[in-house]
Parts: sequence; structure tokens; C-alpha cells
Amino acid sequence: MAGMIKKEDVEKVRAAADLYDIVSASVALKPSGAGSFVGLCPFHDEKTGSFNVRPALGVWHCFGCGLGGDVFKFVEQQENIDFREAVELLADKYHIELHYEQTGAGRADGHAGSKRARLLEANEEAQRFFVSQIMSKEALAARKLLGGRTFSQADCERFGCGYAPQGWDNLVRHLASKGFTQQEMLDAGLARQGQRGVYDYFRGRVTWPIRDSTGRTLGFGARKLYEDDQIAAKYINTPDTALYRKTQVLYGIDLAKKSIVRKRQVVIVEGYTDVMAMHLAGVDTAVATCGTAFGEEHAKIVRRLIADDSLGAVQLVGPMKVEGQTLSSRVVFTFDGDAAGQKAALHAFGLDSAFLSQTFVAVADDNLDPCDLRIERGDEAVRSLVENAKPLYDFVIDSAIRRFDTQYATGQMGAVKAVAPLVAQIRDRSLLDLYTRRATRLIGVDLDIMRREVERERRRMHVPSDDAYTPRRRFAGAGGARGEAGGMGVDSALRRQVEHRDATEQTYFRIDDAVFIAEQQFMSVLIQIPRAVSANGFAELTDGHFEVPVFRDLFRAVIAAGGLPTNDTPQGLWMHSLTKAGGPMLEPVINELAVLRLPLPSAGNPGDGAAMAEGDGGAADVQLRAPTKAETQYANELLAKLLDAGLMRRIAVTRHRMNRLADGPEKIALLGEITRMETRRKDLQAQVYGNGVG
Repeated sequence: MAGMIKKEDVEKVRAAADLYDIVSASVALKPSGAGSFVGLCPFHDEKTGSFNVRPALGVWHCFGCGLGGDVFKFVEQQENIDFREAVELLADKYHIELHYEQTGAGRADGHAGSKRARLLEANEEAQRFFVSQIMSKEALAARKLLGGRTFSQADCERFGCGYAPQGWDNLVRHLASKGFTQQEMLDAGLARQGQRGVYDYFRGRVTWPIRDSTGRTLGFGARKLYEDDQIAAKYINTPDTALYRKTQVLYGIDLAKKSIVRKRQVVIVEGYTDVMAMHLAGVDTAVATCGTAFGEEHAKIVRRLIADDSLGAVQLVGPMKVEGQTLSSRVVFTFDGDAAGQKAALHAFGLDSAFLSQTFVAVADDNLDPCDLRIERGDEAVRSLVENAKPLYDFVIDSAIRRFDTQYATGQMGAVKAVAPLVAQIRDRSLLDLYTRRATRLIGVDLDIMRREVERERRRMHVPSDDAYTPRRRFAGAGGARGEAGGMGVDSALRRQVEHRDATEQTYFRIDDAVFIAEQQFMSVLIQIPRAVSANGFAELTDGHFEVPVFRDLFRAVIAAGGLPTNDTPQGLWMHSLTKAGGPMLEPVINELAVLRLPLPSAGNPGDGAAMAEGDGGAADVQLRAPTKAETQYANELLAKLLDAGLMRRIAVTRHRMNRLADGPEKIALLGEITRMETRRKDLQAQVYGNGVG
């Protein structure tokens, strides 16, 4: 076992890692104040963004579930790995060589890389191997299949199409020659264990790489080519591994992500060639599920990318206009119009109501899938398919009604009985009545008849009422925020809910007071912009200047971390030193204060086109930035308030002591001390108010 990663290498990785880029790979971030961004938390399900990122400080914090930390903590939570693996993963990403401490034997063991990093490397090598085989003589059937779908060689290269040879262990032998163990091949889902050893999982098939939004290959999809294939299924995918979870991956997300965020639109298709056809036709927001139906986990991925919180606390759902785009925000499913497609559409009814309110269905004439539609009718037909999509609710309800001849009373009642269970599944109360009335008009019956049937079905199916247009409470999503893999179990999440409820509902302490606000704001400035704080003034502070216990302890943590940092301290190292000194009890407090929005004019946000303050870059790789004039003034005002409050308390104690003494030298000395402190208070108050308070 290798020793610990050397501290200086950890700091190199921290400095190189761009928190904004890493987070925005899976979360749509929007500017929110100076150097701060907000989005939907990737670690718990929420509808209104409470996930805050401060790239310049290298820190993030979610006000919903309470999770937060630095870039390593984000990778740990997202990838379900430990600290060491997170450092190694980021080191691979930024091409930083790591060195390890000497072991007890006096030497550093050779390090083969973390398990996760090795599995990623194995998949990348497998992808290179498959691509190298696509032009081989044996791969003629693969080229014919792709060519028959009008995909050129350049198209296949763009989407990474490859070929897995028919032999039993071609890939196994190739990976072994590259230094990968059989266990690593098995763990990556590239090989299987047989009676006579390991063998290739993908054999005699066209392959597609399934990647995450950052372009890392997590697994593969493969299509059958030969009748004698011992696996009967036309398509197979990598089995679930430490990297690949079929319920959490979308083929093409690496190609479509930027367009999805920009257009706030995503098109869900049913196959790899459909994704290719869509993109080649100009629909660059297309993705596909991999061997499973579109589910809640997929919906969360999509929602984080297309979410819009531009109106703050107002819950924005439903298709909305997008600046510069002809189509409104939407999620479009390209279901087939046949029974299987309608079954898939019905399955979508189980998804979140806020998600469904902007969900559409596109069905081509003759039930052609996008790939066949492009072959027969060209790119324009594919684009029109998406443009003419129909809202999901309308599609399902209309499909049910069309099966009946509603010119007859018996046909009308049959349609009512068929459509009532569908309308009843609309959990959103604000939409339920609208669609009940719409179905009533289409069938031609009395509204009371339809309402009675819908309510009966709603009770029978125990459909919960919901309102997609109502903002969620901040901590509503904490219960069950993370599963076992996330490190935050249900018990701890529920405990956190109760703790926060107790804190917010108690009546004996209110935080909206001058002392709390001054101490909170000062600590936030100290964490975010320490160079704005006067070194001389800070030297006068003691823990006695803080009345709020948590800020008193936080001040002690700052002192334990070495006090004010030097000007050449990297941003990320300052945060790391502070959270390390504060320990697990103060870490969430530090994270929250680090993303707290200060009442100051914006110094510019990375990525929003605004002018940037000195050193206010997107990664925590720079020295602590120089403060603006407004920031320095604000910090000095807060510091003066704290020092003034401390002097006031000392004067009270000294005066109380003086009043108990008889006249004499000691009493005169105390009076002189009080006079000096009152003079100092006048100076401080003049500094705060700027008018020489007398």
C-alpha cells in the first residue's frame, strides 16, 4: 500500500482544479452576486436552487441539505469516493504527477492509481481498441450497418463508433498488454469470468462509448451483428459497475450538455443511432437512456441542466420562452406511436410534476424513429418532429380518447372510464382541473361525470396531491437527501431537519439583532476577503469581542489557523487551513459564510462577461485577491463595531469596579483607563460613521 499523498502535491491539485468547471459539468450555474453562483443541488432533490458555489474561494455549500466543502469534497460526494481517490482523480484530470510519503519500510511503494481512476483508464483504452477495429476486414458488417443508416466515416468518428471483434479474448489480451489486471477488466464490466478464464463481454458487435458530461467513458452500448451471436439481445450495455449505473447515465450527454444548458431544451430518444441522427440533423440537445426506461434519476440530471431560477423564490415550471430560441424550454420524448410507445409515455406519468409540466412527446408519421425518419425524409423532417411536439398530458389523454367512437353514449362512457385513471395521475392540483375540463370537452360529457370518475380513480390509486408551481421550503428536501452511497443516511438527514426546525421555531433567541449581524458579516468578510481586514485592528480583537458562541469559536479557529493569512497565500489553501482548524463542527459554518452574499457592489463574476476584480478568477489557484475600496471600507466598519462593542463591555466592567472603590490612586487610575477607552471609542465611531461622533 502506498503512503499518503504529499501535502504539496495535494495543494498543487487544489490550485489547478477549477471548481466552477467541475461543478458546472453536472449543474447549470447562474451568477448570484460577486463571484458567486447558484444552481440546483446535485446531492438532494430540490426545485428551487439553494446550491451555492464560490469558485474564487474554492468552496461550495447547499443551504438545502447542508452539505458543503472544497473541490475535493465535491468530487467525493459526487463520485462516492474517499479523499485520496478524489485527489487522484483530479490529478489525472489536470495532468499532475503525485508523489507519496515513504512507507514504514523506508521506501515509497509503486502506486497503481485509485481503483476508480484505473477503471476509467481501462474504459478509455477499450474505446481506443474498439475504434481501431472499425476499419478492419472483420468489421465489414459493422460498417455496412452504419453506412446503411447514412452515417459517414467522419460521423462514426465524431460519435466514437467502434467494433468489438468476434474472438473470445481480443480485448482481454489487449488490456493485459497495457498493464490492466483481469480483476480490473471484470470490475469495469469489460470482461466476464468463465470456466477457463476471463473473456470479452462485447464480441462481434458495433459499439458506442457511454460517457459522462465531462467526456469520461463510463461504459459501452453494443448492437448485435451476427445471427450466431450467443447473446440474443439486439442491444447490450455495460453491467452496473462502480462507474456505470444505467439509471444515472444518458448517452450523448457529453455532446449535448452545452446546448441543453443554453437552449433549456433536451430531446430524449430511444437509441444510439437516433442520437446520432438527431445531432447530424441539427437537434444538438438529443440524448438517450441506456438499456432502461427514462426514470427519476434521469429527470434529476435533466432538471439540473435546464432549471431556471431567474425570478428567485418564484417556482418556474412549464414551458417558458428562452431568449434567442424559437422553442420554449421543454423536455421532448420521441416515443413511438405504437402500443410500446404509449406504454412508455404512461410510464413517464410517474415522474415529478414540476418536470412533467414541461414535457412533450414527438411522434413521427408511420411511427418512424428519428434515424429512419432522417433516412427517408431528411434532416428537415427530424427538426420538424421536435418543433411539432405535443405536451405529454395531451398526448396520453388524446390517445386514450381516440380509441372510442364518442358519437355514441356507450363510446363516451368508455372514453371516460379509459381517460379518468390517466387524468387522476396528474398529481399537480393546479393542472388537474384544467385537464379534467379538457377531457370533458373532447368526449362531450357533463363535467360532473368526469370529475366523479377522476376523483374515484384518484382515491383508488392513492395519488398524492402536489403543486408544481409552489416554492418548496428550504429544508424540505433534507429528509433522504443522500442514500447510503452519499454518506448522509436518512437518520442523520431527519435529525438535521429536526435540529433546524428547533432552531428556527424557538422564541428565546432571535438572530435578527445588531450584535449577531455585525459578527456574522465580519466573519463572512474575514473568510471571503481576508485582505480587506486591517491587520492592526485585527490584532486588537480577542474572543471576548464576540458575544455569539459560534463566532467566538470561529475566531479561535482563525487564530489556531495562524491568524490573518499573508497576501501570497493561495485562496484554496486559506479555506483549507481554516476548515481544518475549525474541525467538523465549524466546517459547515465556514462553508456557509464563504458563500454568503455580502451587501457590496459586484466586483465581477467569472463567466458572466463582467469586469473582474484583481485575482477573482474561476479557480482557487491564485493568491488572496486584493480588496476593492468598498470592501475595505465595509471590513473596517465591521471591525470598528466589534472593537467598539468590546470597549463598551470593558468600560462597563471597569466602571463597576471603580464605583466600589474608595477615593484614592487606584480609583483615579481606573478613571484614566476609562477615559482612554472612551477616547478610543470616539475614534472608532468616527471611523464607522465618518462624521466624528462626539
